[in-house]
Amino acid sequence: MRKTRVVGFSVPPEIARAMEKTARAEHKTKSELLRDMWEAYQILREEREFTRLQRSARRRVAALGYEIRTEEDVERLLARD
Repeated sequence: MRKTRVVGFSVPPEIARAMEKTARAEHKTKSELLRDMWEAYQILREEREFTRLQRSARRRVAALGYEIRTEEDVERLLARD
C-alpha cells in the first residue's frame, strides 16, 4: 500500500516558478519542499497560539494584581497555595 497521497492544487504561475526554483536550489523535489513548508507552517501556528495564550495569561494575572516578567515570576505564582 502507498505511504503517500497525491494532492492536486493550483497556484499562480509566479509562485509555481518560485517553488520550482527553490526546490532546485535546495536539491529537493517539489513534494519534499511542500512537506518542509507545511512543517514550518505548523510550527508558526503553534508559536502564534502560544503567544495568544501568553497574552491571555498576562491579562488574567494582571487582573489579579500580579505581574509576570520572568520565568521565576511564573514559578512563584504557580507555587502559591
